[in-house]
Amino acid sequence: MQELSSTETYSLGLLTVACIAVLINAWSSDGEPLFASIAISGIAFAFTYGLIRWTGDVFIKRGYKGRDMSKKNAVVIPEAMGLVCALVYLLAIVNFLPFAFKRDIVEVTTGGGNKDAVLEAQDIEMGRFLHRFPLEKLASYGFAYGTLASVTILGILDDSFDMRWRHKFFIPAFAALPMLALYFVDFGVTHVVVPLPLRKYMGELIDLGGLYYLYMAAVAIFCPNCINILAGINGIEVGQSLVIALLIALNDMLYLLPSVHQPHPAADSHLFSIYLLLPFIGVSLALLKHNWYPAKVFVGDTYCYFAGMVFAVVGILGHFSKTLLLLFIPQIFNFVYSVPQLIGIVPCPRHRLPHFNARTGLLEPSVATFSNEKPLRPIVGAVLKLLGKAKLLRVQTDKDGRVIETTNLTILNLWLVWRGPLREDRLAAEILVMQSLCGLLGLWVRHSLASLLFTADNRF
Repeated sequence: MQELSSTETYSLGLLTVACIAVLINAWSSDGEPLFASIAISGIAFAFTYGLIRWTGDVFIKRGYKGRDMSKKNAVVIPEAMGLVCALVYLLAIVNFLPFAFKRDIVEVTTGGGNKDAVLEAQDIEMGRFLHRFPLEKLASYGFAYGTLASVTILGILDDSFDMRWRHKFFIPAFAALPMLALYFVDFGVTHVVVPLPLRKYMGELIDLGGLYYLYMAAVAIFCPNCINILAGINGIEVGQSLVIALLIALNDMLYLLPSVHQPHPAADSHLFSIYLLLPFIGVSLALLKHNWYPAKVFVGDTYCYFAGMVFAVVGILGHFSKTLLLLFIPQIFNFVYSVPQLIGIVPCPRHRLPHFNARTGLLEPSVATFSNEKPLRPIVGAVLKLLGKAKLLRVQTDKDGRVIETTNLTILNLWLVWRGPLREDRLAAEILVMQSLCGLLGLWVRHSLASLLFTADNRF
């Protein structure tokens, strides 16, 4: 058990007391649930920060440990600490529910706030009428909770049994089935707006029917796996997740600003997204503090699946899944770029993380090598050489022109091909800056250039 320093103890204690005061005020004064969500997120940060420190040795004793191979002294540190984040997060959103539905509960239980209302005998025997309780709102939180809890179990299984990639790839779709069922019952819209240039051929709307549900299932598969694929250096999994979460929150706020006519039809959906994202940001900040270079803990696959599914949930149930993908531009590129190795066209080593040069202390692109016993097919080698000429990877050939070595197909290795050897924290920081710029570009395209393809931005 690693104790907190006195400064950390006082800081976290002060933060917790301040957040509890905000919660008490929000409950007694019937304040906005958003303030309660911020306060609960602050408590979640403090709780996660302390738990990571206190439970690290326990995780090591239970075998959840690993060596940081990108260091000269590869010490053993706790693994799968994303489980702590996921559990605190699930606890946080459960404790937020009374604040989110207080007004509805008061109206149902006391007759619109009239505390002198008299209950009839049948009301005491039968309970309140279900149709008077906001089930249509509570259902979204309940199904979101179930989906996130399910995918957390998947992450635990992966961290415990080291499941093969092809076995676990589609499992998030099964975890998302309840969420898709709720979408069918609660919203059910499968129409998409046709861009202006195509409307004379296809009309204003086109109904995708069941294909739209397949698309949402694909989003639920992609989001958790893409975080897991773009991994391998200190801070990158949590860092990219935080950037994406902040960008989604920024998009949500664009619909809630006073400059937008309120109440906006999408305001409730974006408030739902904010309420789920704020605790996630809180627990992730605590984890990033321990996972940033030099890492004191590893996040494990649990965090990757949990984080990705948070984004899938808010995108699907918040009804902005297409906007969500604009914030995953680096992840989409990394996935497409990795496909030749993921499906075995190009041999894929067990780990593709950048290679640590112990002499210089810098990271260099890791490589995949090809022997005479298992050579590349000629057409694959020709394509790799073309990519090498385009500076999309580094290729080494023998005297006969056959490809014998190539850098592994990940965006981290590609960045090192472009930038040269970098220190680990510098590489992570540059990737996160690139992620931020791509996300801001995506939001600009969504809200500024949308009028070129559609009649107007739906914010207005």
